[in-house]
Amino acid sequence: MTTMKATYLGGLRVECEHMDSGTKIITDAPVDNHGQGRSFSPTDLATVALPACMLTIMGIYAENAGLDITGASAEVNKVMESSPRRIAKMEVRLEMPPKGYSAEEKLKIERAAKTCPVHNTLKDVVELDLQFIWK
Repeated sequence: MTTMKATYLGGLRVECEHMDSGTKIITDAPVDNHGQGRSFSPTDLATVALPACMLTIMGIYAENAGLDITGASAEVNKVMESSPRRIAKMEVRLEMPPKGYSAEEKLKIERAAKTCPVHNTLKDVVELDLQFIWK
């Protein structure tokens, strides 16, 4: 179990600490919700967790399969909904480096991405638009 701590700093900013490593990040409310947008918002963190998790699981699969995905990257957009305010959709574009993957390797890498815990948590409550770009 990983423990994290969140402390309200005032001004709609929150310091988040990963207790095991001591790493800290500060969130800020977005401009469209009374904040100044000086950092990731909590919904930004929830959104970027998806491609970060997918790339991590893809990396684990690739290492075990003797493949190299170094240079793989992802961009993600979030679409918010109001009433209640929530993340309604995440659009993820994963770009894979040109490393001569076979059709079977591509399929298995994509399958691995969709087994990440964040994907499994969100897939039934948030619309996920996943696009893999193979160079």
